[in-house]
Amino acid sequence: MEHVPPPAEELVLLDRELARLDARRSQLLTRRTWLLSVLGTAGAAPAPAPGPWGPPRGRAPVAPWGPAPVAPWGPAPGQPAPAFGPPASAPRAHSAQNVLLVLGGLLLTVAALAFTLVSWGDMGIGGRSAVLTAVTAGALVAPAALLRRGLSSTAEALAGLASVLMVLDAYAVYEVAVPEADGAGYAATASAVLAVLWAAYGLLLDRLRLPLPLAVCTAQLPLVLWAWAEGAGPLWFAGALLVTAALDGALALRLGRASVRITACVGLCVTGGAGLLVALVESLTAGGPAGAVAPGALLLAGAGLALAGARTAPEPFGAAGGTVAGLAAVAAVGGVAAAGVPDGWPVLVYLLCGGALLAGVRAPLGRAAARGLVRASGVVTAGAVLVSLPPVTVVAAGPVTRLGGVWSGVPDSAREAVGAGELPWREMVAAPVVLLLVAVALGAAYRWWEDLVRWAGLGARPAWRGAAGSAAVALAWAGLTVLPAALDLSFAAALAGQLVLVVAAFAVAVGGLRVGASGVALTAGVTGSAGAVGAGLLSLATEAATYTAFGLLVVVFTAVAVALEARAAGARTPGPVAVRAASACAAVGCALVPTAALGASLGLAVHETAPLLLAVPAVTALLGARLKGHPVALPVEVTGAAAGPVAVAMALGDARFLALVLALCGVLASGTALRPERRPLAGYLATGLFVLAAWVRLSVSGVSAPEAYTLPVTVPALVIGVLRRRRDASASSWTAYGAGLAVTLVPSLFAAWTDPHWLRPLLLGAAALVITLLGARLRLQALLVLGGAVLALDALHELAPYVVQVAGALPRWVAPALAGVLLLAVGATYEKRLRDARRLKEALGRMR
Repeated sequence: MEHVPPPAEELVLLDRELARLDARRSQLLTRRTWLLSVLGTAGAAPAPAPGPWGPPRGRAPVAPWGPAPVAPWGPAPGQPAPAFGPPASAPRAHSAQNVLLVLGGLLLTVAALAFTLVSWGDMGIGGRSAVLTAVTAGALVAPAALLRRGLSSTAEALAGLASVLMVLDAYAVYEVAVPEADGAGYAATASAVLAVLWAAYGLLLDRLRLPLPLAVCTAQLPLVLWAWAEGAGPLWFAGALLVTAALDGALALRLGRASVRITACVGLCVTGGAGLLVALVESLTAGGPAGAVAPGALLLAGAGLALAGARTAPEPFGAAGGTVAGLAAVAAVGGVAAAGVPDGWPVLVYLLCGGALLAGVRAPLGRAAARGLVRASGVVTAGAVLVSLPPVTVVAAGPVTRLGGVWSGVPDSAREAVGAGELPWREMVAAPVVLLLVAVALGAAYRWWEDLVRWAGLGARPAWRGAAGSAAVALAWAGLTVLPAALDLSFAAALAGQLVLVVAAFAVAVGGLRVGASGVALTAGVTGSAGAVGAGLLSLATEAATYTAFGLLVVVFTAVAVALEARAAGARTPGPVAVRAASACAAVGCALVPTAALGASLGLAVHETAPLLLAVPAVTALLGARLKGHPVALPVEVTGAAAGPVAVAMALGDARFLALVLALCGVLASGTALRPERRPLAGYLATGLFVLAAWVRLSVSGVSAPEAYTLPVTVPALVIGVLRRRRDASASSWTAYGAGLAVTLVPSLFAAWTDPHWLRPLLLGAAALVITLLGARLRLQALLVLGGAVLALDALHELAPYVVQVAGALPRWVAPALAGVLLLAVGATYEKRLRDARRLKEALGRMR
């Protein structure tokens, strides 16, 4: 084996490449050393950079083999050499220093705790005082000296230790000097003193980051602890929390250090939120208007504080403050008024107070605070709507109970009609008032949107107007839906109101599409459809109501489809076809119910009513032929055709009516197949339906021979195949004859295998032989394959008993011996058998 290239030349190439790699590595190491020296030099001018990357100018090229000496990178002539050293040591040392300082501070803190808790009792009062004073004073004084030397991390660690020591000092003073004092009161006083001391210490040493935030955190405790020490009630706790929140807000607005502002903001949120929450709970649980005055006053005070801070805070915080102020004001005023109204109506009081907040938008509060008031009003409104929705859900879903008692009689009232007679309607009677009031307000805002935005002086997105209009439609529908049950009207009044509401909803939908308000139109269409379903289910209580309601719904949906079609015909943009198709299909679906109800009215059985349903697909087929290529034609026909499976399911109880229904469906499909655009699908469907009708009729007549079912299909199928082959000689025999032959041959073959008599296998074998010979003579692949396969299986069935007898008489070794001989013969003539198989495949492939 020869080397390419020869070993000597390859060795030279390897040496040359290694020399280049060594040179490159030396350059990179030199560059790295210089970069590390630059990073490690603090405050000094960096050393000059080495030359450009690559070999220095004037350098001799690398020898063809062997590593050549490479001159190290260095400074230019006349420049001092860079001070090499471990530059990464500074940041690493800094990190290590922080770790050491933290660990040291923790150890000292643990030692101080151990000393205070364990060794304190072994010393006298003088020794204790001297030790605590000396250690605390040293920990407080040392940071000043450390800061002058630039050791800020060490100063921070000692300041943290000093803060812990001061807490321990306070605890030690309590244990020794005033052990009889109240714990909560002493803790309040100590926290106030510590907060003042830490604040003064932080202002004195302003380079320390810990004392001031620690002072703010400690300042959250004194007032609350004093209230606890005095055994004050919830309102005093709320007042203490609100005063603390006011101090936090002042600190957050006045101080400039970020850490202090963040700490004050967190404290403001915690204490202010807790105080307002306590006052709100007291207001909601007040026994009367007089009991709600004091919590209301606290809520108003909190609202004033939040509003005062919102006027000077940045935009996001100002909006948040305005929102909190608005919610607190609503809770304060609404709590006093709501405490004197009956159950169920307080939500209306809060809603009116929330609406009154919008008057504060014009007040000189600042843009951010005004935006917050608007948000607060929206939150109150949304809460009132959510509280009022449960009865709407009950009334909307209640008509489903009518399915269990169709035509059971007129219910006693609207509440009984929806199965909600046991609900506490006295507490839910205000729900429709709230929903309708909000709907009217949103509708007015949608109508005079531009004027409202101009009056408020606040920017608003255009999409908000569409959202207001859609919400107005949805809430109006919800309020009017629950109104009959809330007023406990009669069943007739409730059904009439539902139908009128459906008509109004679809009128709004059509009007919205005409003026381009797609959101309002969509919402109205959805609510109208939901109302139509509810009204239809509700009408199932009585026979007259069913015919009246569904007849009206058919008219309404048809009118909507016609109106949308007229609009589409006269507009440049016709709009989505799906809306028109949905309306037309809904009309067809509503027409099915009175058609099915007609049979019950006439006293017919379910299977006797089935043929009546086919009137609907007949009408839709005629309507589809009239509309022809209109986009709505196909959905209408498909919806009408859906009555066919329903009629078949209804006729399953009687085989004669089932055959009649299948035949009538076949007639409708045949009539539809006369139209060229429906012929491919409708033609096959009509054939299948006629076949099924004939099979059902044969079954009723007691015919059990499968050929009676299959031959009526095979004969016309073969005739159609012959006509197809005459018109198109290139058509495959499988396409022309395969399905027709398989329909009879396959069921007959299964029947022959289970038939103990000789006549069916003989006739089947003869027919299969004729088909096979015709296939071979006419060179038709389908006839040859199907006929030959059936003939072989039929012959195997006839010979099976004799084969079993012979196999039982022969020794058991004969079967494996014959199998081995067969395999040997096939293996010996494998090439010839393979050629024969290929010839057979080619011969079959040449057939049609």
